[in-house]
Amino acid sequence: MHEFDLIKKYFSKLSKFNKYSLELNDDVFFDKKKSLVISIDTYNQGAHFLDFKNPELVIKKIIRSSISDLVCKGVLPKYYFISGSGNKKTFTQKNLSMITNSLKQEQKKYGIFLCGGDTTFSNHLSFSITSVGYSKNIVYRNKAKLYDDIYVTGNLGDSYIGLKILQNKIKINKKLKNYFIKKYFEPEIQIKLAKELLKFANSSIDISDGLIDDLEKMLNKQKLSYEIWDEQIPISKNLQNYLKKKKLKKLNFISNGDDYQVLFTASRERSRIIKDISKKLGIKISRIGKITSNNKKSSIINKKGEYLLIKNTGYKHQF
Repeated sequence: MHEFDLIKKYFSKLSKFNKYSLELNDDVFFDKKKSLVISIDTYNQGAHFLDFKNPELVIKKIIRSSISDLVCKGVLPKYYFISGSGNKKTFTQKNLSMITNSLKQEQKKYGIFLCGGDTTFSNHLSFSITSVGYSKNIVYRNKAKLYDDIYVTGNLGDSYIGLKILQNKIKINKKLKNYFIKKYFEPEIQIKLAKELLKFANSSIDISDGLIDDLEKMLNKQKLSYEIWDEQIPISKNLQNYLKKKKLKKLNFISNGDDYQVLFTASRERSRIIKDISKKLGIKISRIGKITSNNKKSSIINKKGEYLLIKNTGYKHQF
């Protein structure tokens, strides 16, 4: 059973009369009256990170992916809570010191503060992060409008290459190896965009599971479809060179998750504002497609106008 089928079947009814839960169909809890925004995520070894050989990097990845849920809603994260389950082998003094140092760095970088949590013994390593922010409004999922443009920040696919390198499935020179692994452990969170997103975005989500999978989540309760332009999907020069050298198709490397870029829709009239903000903040923002009516099937199109198939639309938790 897919995680969203599980939520719909067993838990959605429990939130039916609580409007702040957003029907369990968004990244966050939002109490508009109190301007309170909360998200929670759990990370398990083997599913969300391969191992604990680099605890200082694993914790950075976890923190960044957690606050990304708030950032993509147009909310600045302020507080976080962390719970960890582990044992003497994982929670050694050395590992805990490295974790603490990384958390200090992340707190300084993103202006967040640790406010509590829990620790428990377990032979299975796991972390849960609760992120808290304050805002009078958020950018919701499922608020896209017909003919909206579709945008994404940054580049896609680098993290996936980093994962494959760590899994020893890709061999590459040391310089590129370090580049891609860094992108995997230290995703680029667009924190500066949080204050601006409400000015132009109609709907938004962060890309955690994959471009196509997350795009479909963003539209899942609307009678709308999308058209994505393959050549406009942004990738780094390093990934572009790697794909060219190996004669690989770009489409198979841009929807595998762990990018944590902001995916959003906006009305065409907002294009100038978006361009100006992109330049002001120094954030790459690419227009990659448009929202179309439900009468038209969602598709990915190349510059010749040909419809393309994508092998992997994203990561899915199965139960």
